[in-house]
Amino acid sequence: MGKTYLASALGVAAARNQYSVRYHRVARLLHALTLARQEGTLLNFLRALAKTKLLIIDDWMRDTITIQNAQDLLEVLDDRFGHAATLISSQVPVADWHLRIPDPTLADAILDRIVHTAHRIQLEGESQRKLRAKRTMPNT
Repeated sequence: MGKTYLASALGVAAARNQYSVRYHRVARLLHALTLARQEGTLLNFLRALAKTKLLIIDDWMRDTITIQNAQDLLEVLDDRFGHAATLISSQVPVADWHLRIPDPTLADAILDRIVHTAHRIQLEGESQRKLRAKRTMPNT
């Protein structure tokens, strides 16, 4: 479908227009937040994320998250709400996001900061990786 490609292209366009951009797959973002907490640099990392004009979070809600992960995501989103753009790419339907967050109160808070102010682009079609693989595979 090209979700990551589109997110990256929007990030490149933003950077070319002098906006600061960061790209993270959610699993690695959560890992970086965990490491920052352990190293005592969490506040600095959160400040850096909050200052970034466009934060791209890819593979949203693909994997199971912990309550601590959900709290971290809420901190990131809360710091950005209303003054910085967050682009979320996911193959998981929005209707399923709430169920993937282990605490209903945290789920409500996170989704409140995302869903109600979002511009949603629904992509349809075959996976681009699958299509490219078909084109590069020799006919047998």
